[in-house]
Amino acid sequence: MEVLKPVVHMMGSMLGPNTELVLHDLTNPDASVIAIANGHVSGRDVGSPILTGPKDDRAFSAALTSATHAAHSGHSVVDAYPTISPKGTPLRSATVVYRDAEGIPFAALCMNADLTVLKLAHAWLEQSIHGRPPSAAANEVQSDPPDMDALMDEIIQSAVQKFGKPVQFMSKDEKVHAVEEMLKRGLFIVKGAVGRAAAALHMSRFTIYNYLDEIRERDAK
Repeated sequence: MEVLKPVVHMMGSMLGPNTELVLHDLTNPDASVIAIANGHVSGRDVGSPILTGPKDDRAFSAALTSATHAAHSGHSVVDAYPTISPKGTPLRSATVVYRDAEGIPFAALCMNADLTVLKLAHAWLEQSIHGRPPSAAANEVQSDPPDMDALMDEIIQSAVQKFGKPVQFMSKDEKVHAVEEMLKRGLFIVKGAVGRAAAALHMSRFTIYNYLDEIRERDAK
């Protein structure tokens, strides 16, 4: 971890202000960010919890995939994929998940590139070529990051309410999909998350673990 810290700052200065570099301590999700460069991209700084990161981050699934499977042993590289910042800004992300000798994830080095400049450049080119006026960027007010409990509740409720029906009327497939959405957003890295998800979906913790195994086995094929 100490070796990677200066790499974060070196790469952050080289890549420019629109690319964020973040080093996470996955063993401490309540304050996982231990080094960060260009944190304004996601509004984070050292000590921020892991759930304040970009939405739809596929690296969380990689971090939680069983390392006992041959295809997932050792460190994991999750190549460029789209994410969204907490403020709704489109990002392009990539992540390396580091594992110890037993295959347990302990750290993640993440890169998040803000695509706003590229979109503005695209709008300017459209205006220049077609005479279309660029759309005005909405002013955004940055608020303080929510606490861990609020973040967990938001992730769970967003996944459960996606189908627009009471939990008792959701099918198994719908509940599996809800669990998968929670997994993608990193919920299950946080201690106690399985119990919260089980309570929200009106099922046992054992069933949640079964769903997670089912999702991982399907993704490993």
